[in-house]
Amino acid sequence: MAKESMKAREVKRRAMVEKYAEKRAALKEAGDYVALQKLPKNSSKVRLHNRCNLTGRPKGYMRMFGISRINFRQMALNGEIPGVKKASW
Repeated sequence: MAKESMKAREVKRRAMVEKYAEKRAALKEAGDYVALQKLPKNSSKVRLHNRCNLTGRPKGYMRMFGISRINFRQMALNGEIPGVKKASW
């Protein structure tokens, strides 16, 4: 399980990206790179890192479900994810 501070930092980054998205797009369109550099570093979408919504695990993230592979497997086996079942042939 990830540290609470790491999860909180990622939430803070995500909020900052949403806050400055319009402004960044307008500055990029205008080609004003000096003003773009004056914006906070964490307002850039590139600095975001996908993390599991349940545990905060940074690796093995499944984008379609928003959770890590470990949590996905556990939830799928328990039948907690609709439409997903273990393959057998």
